[in-house]
Formats: sequence, structure tokens, C-alpha cells
Amino acid sequence: MERSREIADFLRTRRAAIAPGPAGLPADGRVRRVPGLRRDEVARLAGVSTEYYTRLEQGRAGRPSTEVVQALARALRLDPSEREHLADLLLPAEHAARRAPERPQRVRPGLHLMLETLAHVPAFVLGRRTDVLAANRLAREVLVDFDALPATRRNMARYYLLDPQARERVGDWATIAAETVAMLRLEAGRHPDDRRLAELIGELTLRCPEFTTWWNDHRVLRRTHGAKHYVHPLVGDLHFSYESFQAPGDPDQTLCVYSVEPASPTADALRLLAGWSAPAAT
Repeated sequence: MERSREIADFLRTRRAAIAPGPAGLPADGRVRRVPGLRRDEVARLAGVSTEYYTRLEQGRAGRPSTEVVQALARALRLDPSEREHLADLLLPAEHAARRAPERPQRVRPGLHLMLETLAHVPAFVLGRRTDVLAANRLAREVLVDFDALPATRRNMARYYLLDPQARERVGDWATIAAETVAMLRLEAGRHPDDRRLAELIGELTLRCPEFTTWWNDHRVLRRTHGAKHYVHPLVGDLHFSYESFQAPGDPDQTLCVYSVEPASPTADALRLLAGWSAPAAT
């Protein structure tokens, strides 16, 4: 990504999403030629000059202070994921330490053991770029058998957006796919020099018709918890709550665990899946 353009597009789309009234700005009688807030209004809310904000939005203001970045986040009413992304864009030097070198990620034995311990529910570990680093047996049954794919193809974004099976198996596919694109956008701000991420984005741009629209929304998301719905060809509807945890000692690895209500139809279906997919006893 070209950082100055990314800064400009992100700030522009965020201010376009805020109406003057909810932002606490009185009507001034001027005709609005753009949606949302004007540059001078954002500057006023953030306590900076219009000239400075304009240069900042154009990527020509140099490195702002942390206080200015925080003021902009408040003025634009950014959520935690958006605040993190804004800091990644405007304070790259301070966030450079978080950029990991391009070396293969490895899941330590303790996390592998945890996945096997959670054998009654789907669980997996995501790395950079939504790479699937490890998945237990039920995760491979509910989603796709990542272990059977070439190592370079084990990626959640690639599965959701490019695998025809995903459009049939993932309930509310468009919502989940768009959220996955938002996760990649956050990742791109965090690791702007990641060559493999750039290649993944290029592939998705060429092969997924919806990707460009979602990418240009400049939405960012760090997925922490929520609900998922899948339609399995053998057991039908599966409804999960999920929680995501950063692996201690490795902020670029996330443990994702799907949970189910006890005695629910999904719990019964998972028991069937576990029985059908269990390895034969020797």
C-alpha cells in the first residue's frame, strides 16, 4: 500500500460516515457538497488547524504526535479496531516493532495440545494474513480440511472468498466475507511491507468479484467474539458462539474456539460428526 494514499482514503471514508448533528456541530446553513463532515469540521473537533488537518489527510504533515492521533480518533468516533489502524498509519515508527519478519510461523506444542484437548468443539489457530496454522478435527469437519490443502493455501480469507463450497456452507456468507476483508485491511496497516499479504490481496482482487468493493470501504476489524452459522452437508445447521484469544508471547497468533449450548441441536450434531470422523481404532 502507498501509505499517504491509505491515510487519505481512511480519513476521508471515516469522516464521510459521520453526520454533523450527532458529532455535536450546529447547522451552519452552508450547502454540503460531500457526505458527512468537512475537513474544517474534523479539524475543529480535533483541536487542530484546518490547514494542518488537510496536510495530514493528504499524507504531507509528517509524523503527528500521539495526542493528535488520539484527538482525531475521538473526533471521528473510531472504534478500537479503527483507532489501532489509524495509529498504524500515522505512527509507523512507534508500531514498527510489531512488524514480524517474513518467516514461517510455527504453533508451539502447548497450543497444539490445547487444540486436541478441545476435541468436542471446533478450534483453530490463525496467524498473519488469516493463515490457518493449526486446526483440530472438528474444525476441519465444520469448515474444510485445511491439513489436506497445500501449506500455502491454508488461509481463512482464501477459503471464505474463493472456495465455492464456502458460499454454501457459511451462513450469511456476505457478512462473514466482508468482515474477513476488514481483518485483512487491519493487517495491511499493521504490516505494510508483507509481500505475501500483498500477493493474497492481489489474488482476491482478481478472483473474488465482491472483494474490491469491500476493500475500498476501508473498514477494519479485529475479531474478538461473536456468532457463526454453518450449514454442514451431513448434519445441517450448526450455530456457534466464538471467542478469539491472542496467544501469550505471540501477538501474531490467535486461538479461535467455537462453543455450543449444552444439549442443543448443534451439540448433538457435533457428537455425530465426531463419531463419523473419528479415526478407526487399531
